[in-house]
Amino acid sequence: MPGGHLTYVDHRKIAEGLAEGLAYAEIARRLGRPRSTIGREIARNGGPYGYRAARAQQATEWRARRRPKPPLSSPAIVDAGGRDPQAVREYEQKLTGLMSGGWPPMAAKVLICLLTSDSGDMTVAELVERLRVSPASISKAVGALDQLELVKRERDNRRERYRIDDDVWYQAWLVGTRSMMLWADSVREGVEVLGAGTPAGTRLRTASRFFQLLSSDMAQAAEHYRQTFSSAGDDTR
Repeated sequence: MPGGHLTYVDHRKIAEGLAEGLAYAEIARRLGRPRSTIGREIARNGGPYGYRAARAQQATEWRARRRPKPPLSSPAIVDAGGRDPQAVREYEQKLTGLMSGGWPPMAAKVLICLLTSDSGDMTVAELVERLRVSPASISKAVGALDQLELVKRERDNRRERYRIDDDVWYQAWLVGTRSMMLWADSVREGVEVLGAGTPAGTRLRTASRFFQLLSSDMAQAAEHYRQTFSSAGDDTR
């Protein structure tokens, strides 16, 4: 995760990226890390032409052994809500991992940070401190979430705050519904290209119907969610 140690897999991807002639910024993007982190990592482990994954991993392990360990008698740290910050971080990592399949890594991390915050909103500075990344990384992630209408921008004096509503998952579901409809339309175009009477055309027509039905079912489920929770809200007032 950003701010944590680079893993051996990260080191290998850096070495592979250098071998491909990729720029530091592109390697950082693929790893979901700040460019400055990648630059420092390469500089202190042989440079762009001498970087080796195994040697970089050994250096990381050596530095980790040199760091002083906290005393065993230290009391458990809790936040203002009586929660264990380490347990909260591990839970956030778990949720982020669940989203990693279909989301940009940094966008997923920002969304989870907002979701697990009591206020549901944070500033750029707060997100930078929480995730240990650059403001540019936060801005790019928020931009992706903003396009999906999953976050809202609010002005707090001179600072911009990013907020999610309680129905964020409803909005995320609608995004998925629109995606299924796009698949249905795109696959249906292939029927005309490949020929309706051909095996390939028949296969694509079946796929298009699948995506259409899936999109319809998802839209109905979203509307059921909205009505159910809206009714529940009315009952509590």
